[in-house]
Amino acid sequence: MSIQTPNTMHILFIADPLESFKIYKDSTFAMMRELQKRGHTLAVCGPEAISWQQGGVVCAAAVDIRLTGDPQRWFEVVTPSDHGKPVALRDYGAVLMRKDPPFDSEYFYATHLLEQAEREGARVFNKPRALRDHPEKLAIMEFPSLIGPTLVTRSAEEVRRFHAEHRDIILKPLDGMGGMGIFRVRDDGMNLGSIIETLNKSGAQSLMVQKFLPEIAQGDKRILIIGGKPVPYCLARIPQGGEVRGNLAAGGKGVAQALSIRDREIAESIGPVLFARGLLLVGLDVIGDKVTEINVTSPTCFQEIQQQTGYDVAAFFVDALENFSSVDM
Repeated sequence: MSIQTPNTMHILFIADPLESFKIYKDSTFAMMRELQKRGHTLAVCGPEAISWQQGGVVCAAAVDIRLTGDPQRWFEVVTPSDHGKPVALRDYGAVLMRKDPPFDSEYFYATHLLEQAEREGARVFNKPRALRDHPEKLAIMEFPSLIGPTLVTRSAEEVRRFHAEHRDIILKPLDGMGGMGIFRVRDDGMNLGSIIETLNKSGAQSLMVQKFLPEIAQGDKRILIIGGKPVPYCLARIPQGGEVRGNLAAGGKGVAQALSIRDREIAESIGPVLFARGLLLVGLDVIGDKVTEINVTSPTCFQEIQQQTGYDVAAFFVDALENFSSVDM
């Protein structure tokens, strides 16, 4: 394990396999690059490498890496003298949970291991309990004045009543990501019954229904909040080719733009509340002036914003990480 000096930290990233990274747009890579630039050292592992045993502490069988600057072979493993030996999470300067959704049972178990590591002295971002307490679709319920008409239910009849009232609706699974499983049903109600059955598994699973917001044509805005403060630019993800989804993973076009006055008001209403609970990094999804999701597991769009505006989101993030890694939250 690398030795930390008073001014540098050894940072553990818990993430998806590095081989899957698309470094030209990956936000976790942008964090790593900025950390290494400042002299911090990097370690990585997946959630499967974390363990705990009675009488011991939470450890990770991680590897130290160094970024090479080569876009093809972009990292190399640095073999320390104790290579292969699990390291206590409390011995890292900070632990960044950057595993992509879905928030499945294994992700849930990982948050409990990370919370135990916190009790042992580890500094974990985002805070594990806060990750559990803020499911990305449902977290908006806490801020009803900032969202559009929304229903969460298992009941097909309630969905039909919601459609009868609003006529043009969006249906989506609560555990979806990247725009997967999202359906629009217009005034004619075509295929509504089939879509309900698909999403609620004949009443076995809850789903979310929202009034369709025509402002999606101007983009589904990703507003980043770091340390309780909004990044001054957002990424409007604009649906393409007749799609209703703006998600980049679903083919949306990302256009960076300055926050509007209303965007900033929304971010400043939500950001401090969530930061006080240990959410260092949050990504709001906003259509028009309505919040549709609150992303806390692995918010993205760092690089797209920097590439189009010059604003260094990763530097803003690392500033916050350096400031708060030594402060109780």
